[in-house]
Amino acid sequence: MREQKKLNTIRKIKSKNSEAFFLVIRGLEVGLFAGLIAVLYRYMLSVAEDGLDKVLTFIHGSWWKIAIWFGILWLIGTFVCYIIKWEPASGGSGIPQVTGEVKGRMSPSWWKVLVAKIIGGTAAVFAGLSLGREGPSVQLGGMAAKGIAKITKADKTTELRMISCGAGAGMAAAFNAPLTGIMFVLEEIHHSFDKNILCMGIVATAVADFVSKLFFGQSTIFSYDTVNFPLKYYWILILLGIIIGLSGVGYTKIMLKLQDTFKAIKKVPNTVKLPLVFVFSGVVGLVCPQVLCGGHSMVEFLMNEKPGFGVMFGLLVAKFLFGAICFACGAPGGTLYPLCILGTYLGAAFGSIALQITGLPDGLWQEFAVIGMAGFFSATIKSPITGVVLVFELTGNMNNILPLVTVALISYAVSNLLGSEPIYEALLARISTPTSENQGSEISKREKIIKSFVIPTGSDLADKKIKDIDWGRHALIITVERGEDSITPNGDVVLKAGDEIVFLVSQRRLAKTSEHLEELFEDRYKPST
Repeated sequence: MREQKKLNTIRKIKSKNSEAFFLVIRGLEVGLFAGLIAVLYRYMLSVAEDGLDKVLTFIHGSWWKIAIWFGILWLIGTFVCYIIKWEPASGGSGIPQVTGEVKGRMSPSWWKVLVAKIIGGTAAVFAGLSLGREGPSVQLGGMAAKGIAKITKADKTTELRMISCGAGAGMAAAFNAPLTGIMFVLEEIHHSFDKNILCMGIVATAVADFVSKLFFGQSTIFSYDTVNFPLKYYWILILLGIIIGLSGVGYTKIMLKLQDTFKAIKKVPNTVKLPLVFVFSGVVGLVCPQVLCGGHSMVEFLMNEKPGFGVMFGLLVAKFLFGAICFACGAPGGTLYPLCILGTYLGAAFGSIALQITGLPDGLWQEFAVIGMAGFFSATIKSPITGVVLVFELTGNMNNILPLVTVALISYAVSNLLGSEPIYEALLARISTPTSENQGSEISKREKIIKSFVIPTGSDLADKKIKDIDWGRHALIITVERGEDSITPNGDVVLKAGDEIVFLVSQRRLAKTSEHLEELFEDRYKPST
């Protein structure tokens, strides 16, 4: 008996070692190709922004040149409209689309998304729309990984894992932030800790970050000298967290409402509505060019010039209003970095007032700026850990981690108390789910997919027998991992907090089954009696 247990243990170790090696190899593939695609997109957007600057300089003060430019913008808007019609999944940020695919709600053509997103996103940025590269880089990374999975004929479980890790690799390459990439996948896309995703994802994000730094260097976006925040003034951070939390709730509601309003205008076709937004971008470029594109110029202006409160607040409002219109139209491009810029300006504006009232050291205003970014990220995307890690990697500075965490958690809590939904989940809910006919042969394969969930501490699933829980008709438990032990599932097995439950899920029912399982593993689940 002891010899048999020893043999089983040896086989299990060998199996885990071979699986880990397989995940590392897949991570290398994903990181390399997702990183290269994200680098290409990042380069094309930089060329587009430079080209826009030259155009604005060329047309300055000449009405006939401005008129020609507006005509070109109309044509670009029409072109982008047809690109979105050709591949609907290329519109918008791209993060909800990746999440939807991982959850089984859609399955677009990977190569069409790559082509449409790169061309459409570059055109939108050349036109000056307030859209960033980070969200699209997430989608591009995911689709690049999907392409590798298709070419190498990976099974569906591996493909979905690669898409997830490709999304993280895309974010890592866009921000030069590998830890942020993997945290975003776990916290925002999966809402759970999956060891397989973690293993493959760490390799993928590290490789993608390396590829990005080969092309763009290793410098951070923000660079500032840290000033220790006095403990007796932490009440200011509490106030800042509340204000940012309220602002994040308002931002989410307004952005979603504007998108719904834009779509509700049925009498005006998209071939007219979208070009109008592009022409409006031309008007904004003449009046306030600082708010065009993603917002990198706004960061440089803020950190180098340290403008007064009036200028900061004016740019904040202008960026928000223009960004909301660009977001509502559904053009290919991200909202993630523009969102971070709003948080940065909100924190800096608050800090300029707080410094005058309290007499705190003047050097703290930059600290307020980066803290504001983490807080606004947490309040809108509802991923506070990712927000904190993102600011750390963008600044390369972790000396004032406590103020950062304080504001991020308070703003997150305020957003939760007010019932604000995560913006990307809200966007995913607004995306129409393709029918099985539209998803083609992938559904007809009826392939099974492996998914795993960890029972959190305090969950109502803990101390319950497997047979007493409704797992759904299309989810089969294949093992329960408890520490180093694998427990063969049967109805009388009592589950414990920390157990990792591995399911075999029908691909045809992946979306509904995944949604049901996610609800089970949340704290709100109450088992029927």
